[in-house]
Amino acid sequence: MTFQNIPALLAEALSQRGYAAPTSVQSAVIEPEAEARDLIVSARTGSGKTVAFGLAIAGDLLNEQGLVQRAGGPLALIIAPTRELAMQVSRELMWLYASTGARVTACVGGMNPSLERKALRQGADIVVGTPGRLRDHLERGDLNLSALVAVVLDEADEMLDMGFREDLEELLDAMPEQRRTLLFSATMPKPIVALARRYQKDALRIATGEEDRGHSDIEYQAMAIAPSEIENVVVNVLRYHEAETAILFCATRDKVRHLHASLIERGFAAVALSGEHSQSERNQALQALRERRARVCVATDVAARGIDLPSLSLVVHVETPRDAEALQHRSGRTGRAGRKGIAVLLVPYPQRRRVESMLRGARIAAEWMPVPSAADIREADSARLLEKLLAPVEFDEDDRALAQQVLAQRSPEDIAAALVHVHRAALPQPEELLAADAAPGPRAPRAGFEGSAWFKMNAGRRHNADPRWVLPLLCRRGHVSRGEIGAIRITTHETLFEVQAAVAARFLAAVKRTAGDEDDGMEIVAVEGQPRDTAKRNRRDDDRSGAPPRGAKPPYQAKPFKPARPGAGTGAREAPAHARPSGKKKFGKKPPRP
Repeated sequence: MTFQNIPALLAEALSQRGYAAPTSVQSAVIEPEAEARDLIVSARTGSGKTVAFGLAIAGDLLNEQGLVQRAGGPLALIIAPTRELAMQVSRELMWLYASTGARVTACVGGMNPSLERKALRQGADIVVGTPGRLRDHLERGDLNLSALVAVVLDEADEMLDMGFREDLEELLDAMPEQRRTLLFSATMPKPIVALARRYQKDALRIATGEEDRGHSDIEYQAMAIAPSEIENVVVNVLRYHEAETAILFCATRDKVRHLHASLIERGFAAVALSGEHSQSERNQALQALRERRARVCVATDVAARGIDLPSLSLVVHVETPRDAEALQHRSGRTGRAGRKGIAVLLVPYPQRRRVESMLRGARIAAEWMPVPSAADIREADSARLLEKLLAPVEFDEDDRALAQQVLAQRSPEDIAAALVHVHRAALPQPEELLAADAAPGPRAPRAGFEGSAWFKMNAGRRHNADPRWVLPLLCRRGHVSRGEIGAIRITTHETLFEVQAAVAARFLAAVKRTAGDEDDGMEIVAVEGQPRDTAKRNRRDDDRSGAPPRGAKPPYQAKPFKPARPGAGTGAREAPAHARPSGKKKFGKKPPRP
């Protein structure tokens, strides 16, 4: 299929740009039934929407000769949620309308407003901007909408989510009634439908069919993880895929800041994007990604809107998206324009059911996979390195002369090993996941742990037990190495762990000897029976006692566990002092006021 029903100058521009055939959304908006009508277009991110609405409004802007019709103000207004998206749209429309004489002006935050006002006064035919900046120009009298014939709301759902409803309504109310209103959005929630009902007339609904397939060019992977291991899992996912460019989505600025610093410390070339960064910092970060000086971007949802990086092939949802729409918007940063991409969801165990429901609602088939281990990463590294080293390379005479000198002093095997070592040294080290064995479900025994012995410790989730401090404590008290401790299963009141059978007796003896060395109140004893049965019994006891659900955060700060002495005269052990909310007493119902 070729481009039809479009002006010759635009067809020529598309041909020069390498467009051989329209995408589904581009084909739909240039059909005769869509001509001169309001449109509600639902199409996924990266499906060619910018060119689509550029073609859709061409009949309203150009005369019979294919040139722009001059007026006393802008003929078309394109509204986008973020600066990056608005700038991207303006660049696309500039080359598309270059031969028509149309003047395209961008009005966005972070730019010099006086230069924008000058461009508007000199005559702009197409204005692209963000809601806040456009509203500011309108209220100052610099933006004249009296001659407007078409308005496009790009990513309309995101603009409403970001709180731009008031700005949009003021802009739309200031426009002539006789205009075309085109809504383009990846999703169509109820607020978008209400907005369309208010500001559109006899709108044609276009759904390209791509939305029903989710993102067909994106491979979705989901990984159930321990909440305490998120950073280590992120490292292993990045190292396993070694994507040319990857983006990591977090929910808050603090999480972006923390994860970015952690990746930099581990040797990743990473940049950060969030609301706390200035426009100059955002520009520098995006430029580093485009120039391949950085390969990883840590960002919040809002900060990443409008990012279009051709080399972006991996999206990692470090924190689960709030809903299916956010999932699709995030994942849509990759798999664009026919390119393949991978979207990985890191799902803490307590959130698995919610994520599965969200995936079903979005009609996305995600493959649940184990987290890449250090062994998996080393195997993938070897395959990539072998392919790289065996790739054909052109050598000049200087290269061969230096190679002869090295061969004279070292064997070919030593030279090859040194070359491999140099390449490996440049890669960040994978992480050993301490909590990997705490995942629910049956698991085969680890090598060396067949017939292992199980022990339990009197600290659990109520005491903020975490493998990060449990494992070092066990090694210190039992005089064993990290590799001799196996699975660690944390319940509400206690922690179960396994020790290699060969060192179990020595471990127990060391624990008894060191019991009085540290005044931490920890009691470690051997487990009678199967640990799986013990864990089930503990969960039943939790349910009866009203214990908090798995994954719930206690209302106190994490402190070393130290049981209190039995209460005087009762002989009953009291709850640990730090496990009780300080300064709070339990009372019955309040007495009625007199």
